[in-house]
Amino acid sequence: MEPKRRVALVEPYLGGSHRAWAEGYAERSAHDVEVFGLPAIHWKWRMQGGHVTLAPRLAEAAAVQPFDAVLTTSMCNVPALLGLCRRSLGGVPVTLYMHENQLTFPLSEHDRVDLTYPMINWTSMVAADRVVFNSAYHRDEWFEALPGLLARFPDEKHGRFVESVRARSTVLPVGADLAALDAVPRARRERPLVLWNQRWEYDKGPEEFASAITTLADEGVEFDVALAGERFVDEPPSFEALRARLGDRVVYAGWAELDEYRRLLRSADVVVSTAHHEFYGIAVVEAIAAGACPVVPNRLVYPERVPPEWHDRCLYDDASGLVERIRWAVTNRDESAAVATALRPSLADHDWSAVTPSLDTLLL
Repeated sequence: MEPKRRVALVEPYLGGSHRAWAEGYAERSAHDVEVFGLPAIHWKWRMQGGHVTLAPRLAEAAAVQPFDAVLTTSMCNVPALLGLCRRSLGGVPVTLYMHENQLTFPLSEHDRVDLTYPMINWTSMVAADRVVFNSAYHRDEWFEALPGLLARFPDEKHGRFVESVRARSTVLPVGADLAALDAVPRARRERPLVLWNQRWEYDKGPEEFASAITTLADEGVEFDVALAGERFVDEPPSFEALRARLGDRVVYAGWAELDEYRRLLRSADVVVSTAHHEFYGIAVVEAIAAGACPVVPNRLVYPERVPPEWHDRCLYDDASGLVERIRWAVTNRDESAAVATALRPSLADHDWSAVTPSLDTLLL
């Protein structure tokens, strides 16, 4: 049997979906994967300085047993990391996994344009041997926006590097434990359950979701709601108003630990996204796999996630289309369940059983 290869997985922002991805891959890989990470706080500082903290740890581990490959992410300054590790890592291949990018991610009302972070993404791509995007949408959006970024600089604008980076770029899903969902019994509630399982932040469009749900409640449509997502400092005012309006029909609100989250997924009739931006859509992938009918925007990554024959039923173009599709799904429970069942086979390549061997091969 061929000996295991040693892989250093470097994640300066080891939390949330980044942690789930890193630990999920490390647990399943045929390689010996050692994770080097920092707490998922102060993301800008992690991008600017995380490599300085992590480089000595890599050097110490490599001195005990050398690494055969490095896998890192869009939160890492790859050329800076390699500069600090040039003696300990040598010429091992480096794969950069793009969970997100800081060029096309929408700014909040509190942020201003800062080219520091998209340039870290770009120079990291130039330095890496392979670049992996989590969706075709993400890859295409990045390369469409990249010329505009490079055009902002006075000379030597890196244009000659773009095609070589594109040529060594590929697409591979994040990896999800979809098989584990089947171990949780599917539960049918008395009333249909509409699930929101996004981060409670501006880029996920909580106001649009609350508005649609309020419209349906005012019509007298019967359903319950679960708000199961990562919550930061403040609850969106629209969610406060929605909880006041619906009362005990909001059956869950806040972060759900894994077992509770899977139970919610397996009892949801409908999963809704009103995201302003989405590079991958892990929450929707998990919910569809668990048996929920998706109602998602006809843009971003979602036309890629839903097979074309189901676009008319699942994808919406505007606020009225959002309301219409949720209404249909909760008032036609058997038919919407059949949609979710029909969509499940299209998600097979998102399960870790498919993702892990593909990533294993890419690294070396």
